[in-house]
Amino acid sequence: MNSLITCSHVDFGYENYDAVVDVTMEVNPGDYLCIVGENGAGKSTLMKGLLGLLKPTAGTIAIADELKKTGIGYLPQQTAAQKDFPATVWEVVLSGTLARMGHRPFYSREEKNMAIVNMERLGIMDLKKECYRDLSGGQQQRVLIARALCATERLLILDEPITGLDPSAAQDFYHLIRHLNRDEHVAILMVTHDVQNIVSQAGKILHLKQKTLFYGTAEEYKKSLVGKKFLGGEGV
Repeated sequence: MNSLITCSHVDFGYENYDAVVDVTMEVNPGDYLCIVGENGAGKSTLMKGLLGLLKPTAGTIAIADELKKTGIGYLPQQTAAQKDFPATVWEVVLSGTLARMGHRPFYSREEKNMAIVNMERLGIMDLKKECYRDLSGGQQQRVLIARALCATERLLILDEPITGLDPSAAQDFYHLIRHLNRDEHVAILMVTHDVQNIVSQAGKILHLKQKTLFYGTAEEYKKSLVGKKFLGGEGV
């Protein structure tokens, strides 16, 4: 099996400080991997490295050729400004195909069809003409996932995706992600603080505290010392 992303003893940091040290991990097709840890543990830094926004200061990171061509479907943690974005749902989803356009000034029929297919997958065709900022938090997340799937159907990277969602919308989101992963074989890499819920959803867990405290299956994590401490609410 060819990995989508492979990190080997990788460090990521800024100037003279490495926020992530000696991390070895991989994301394979069909994986559901969650990165957990306390604030300041290096989760966001690692994510920037995986997205190619930071170069490793040590070690190596390999990205599959297919992801280099299409990019990675990325769902960032939303800011207040992003939630208030004055565009239609159609415009937001269609913008996910921008990396495919090259220097063309207009969207092709194929790109428009891709946007329609992903809106139908996410059950948001009826919102096509709605303004993004007028949607609920759960609806906005569905729009952003449809947008991300227009970039690639191989891997979605999600940064604290349930922040600001009510419990019902959060569970709906988890159900949707589980469907994309299990039924449509989209690999998922998620950074989250919602450890209690995620251990019953994910296949693998990477627990960071600058270095790797744990990397393995979710079932192994629940039985591990670090997992028991973190799930029990104790400090690690």
